Amino acid sequence: MLTRKQFELLRFIHERLRESGVPPSFDEMKDALDLRSKSGIHRLIMALEERGFIRRLPNRARALEVIKMPDGIGGPQAQRARFSPSIVQGGLGQTPSAQAATLAKPRPAGAEENGRSTVSIPVMGRIAAGTPISAIQDRSHSVSMPADMLGGGEHYALEVRGDSMIEAGILDGDTVVIRKQDTANTGDIIVALIDDEEATLKRLRKRGSSIALEAANPAYETRVLGPDRVKIQGRLVNLMRRY
Repeated sequence: MLTRKQFELLRFIHERLRESGVPPSFDEMKDALDLRSKSGIHRLIMALEERGFIRRLPNRARALEVIKMPDGIGGPQAQRARFSPSIVQGGLGQTPSAQAATLAKPRPAGAEENGRSTVSIPVMGRIAAGTPISAIQDRSHSVSMPADMLGGGEHYALEVRGDSMIEAGILDGDTVVIRKQDTANTGDIIVALIDDEEATLKRLRKRGSSIALEAANPAYETRVLGPDRVKIQGRLVNLMRRY
């Protein structure tokens, strides 16, 4: 039996993983449950882990996996909706959002996986997950992903450089798949173009009339900028990792 706060936190983590594939930060969990400090979140996570509902992944700061949901809630997809390195194999029984939460292994353009049709995604250079680098470059090559993992819209990919998003499970050398769009919600991980010169991968926070670009690494500061200085270039929908 879970307490109300334990259930609310478990549901919040589960829904965030299904939506974006990225575990929420401790600050996000604290705000979602209206708690005053992160120590309360630590206690709730320990209780959920002891009861077998979640697991903290080793060697990855604050990375969480939902193992199960209370009876009648979430179903078997709760066990799949995690953000951990694995090769995508098939997709039966997964919703598009749960599929997007699984790491894919890059494949040559035009390849097929288990008979499923694939989509060629252009890799448009490198993106900084750290100190911003130059803006998105021209297409360098392509990777291929199963079409049913992407959903609608136009997509492109970028190679990650830096470690500012490691607590969101995004590592140096990963390839992020981005859905092209110019708007996003608070909490989304986005490609932000700053002053038409620098591109960076950060979590979006809206603070009144300002935009905050938040790292997922305490070694990096959050940048708060005026809306006229930031252009949203897309939202993270998937992640590839080479082995």
